[in-house]
Amino acid sequence: MIEELFTKVENWTWSSAVVGLGYVGLPLVVTQSRAGVPVIGFDVKESVIDSLNAGRSHIDDIADDELAEIDARFTSDPAKLSEADVIFICVPTPLAVGKLPDISYIERAGETIAASLRRGQLVILESTTYPGTTEDTLRPILEKSGLKLEDDFLLAYAPERVDPANASFRTANIPRVVGGATPRSTAAAELVYRRFIEKVHPVSNARTAEMAKLLENTFRWVNIALVNEMSTIARAIGVDIWEVVDAAATKPFGFMPFYPGPGVGGHCIPLDPFYLQWAARVTGEGTRFV
Repeated sequence: MIEELFTKVENWTWSSAVVGLGYVGLPLVVTQSRAGVPVIGFDVKESVIDSLNAGRSHIDDIADDELAEIDARFTSDPAKLSEADVIFICVPTPLAVGKLPDISYIERAGETIAASLRRGQLVILESTTYPGTTEDTLRPILEKSGLKLEDDFLLAYAPERVDPANASFRTANIPRVVGGATPRSTAAAELVYRRFIEKVHPVSNARTAEMAKLLENTFRWVNIALVNEMSTIARAIGVDIWEVVDAAATKPFGFMPFYPGPGVGGHCIPLDPFYLQWAARVTGEGTRFV
């Protein structure tokens, strides 16, 4: 069955299901449908499904007329997931009490998929999370179905990189990192993304892809904090921080400009460094800078 899956992804005849239709999942559905992928959008919220089936988008980045242009099915029936060759998980990963990772949405999505998982499917997790989630948490949940990774199904991680309200960079033209739980999982996932993403960067495994996403957002978090502190110092000594940053940005290497503002915000940046902190503590390494 895995060989049949590779035949489909190589020949661009695979079908898709997207679990979670928020600011990540719904644009993914639209992008795949535009590329000719038969796609099912799944969400547990009946109100979301009813709205989408009526042609009304519930997120700002997708307009109603974009929904009218695509050929996609929206459902809250988990049994429909068995119809897809590739299943994408795009669910929230918030923080629990004590700023600890909360991957309960991933776990519940995995349980939902496992209930109808069949041979020859590829499951791809896109939700931001700590290294090890794909292999140590999601894999055992899926294998409760009685199917085994590599023998019966494949599993990969490809972190979402959505930048809401950014008209220049949307799902199709944002490069994607892909890492599988096995080498064949990586190969299959790379072929899948190449159908609807302009540039795909495969890495050695899922943990590497998971860590890459945390590095991206922790990098922004740290540098936003740094420039805001520099702004406070500059104000105290009578220097225009905006002029300072523009001057430093003339250096053609080794510097990336960040500008002062109200601090970090959005869905990811205020949360992801705490996923990294937790992962470090579990290993006994800890963090001093982050």
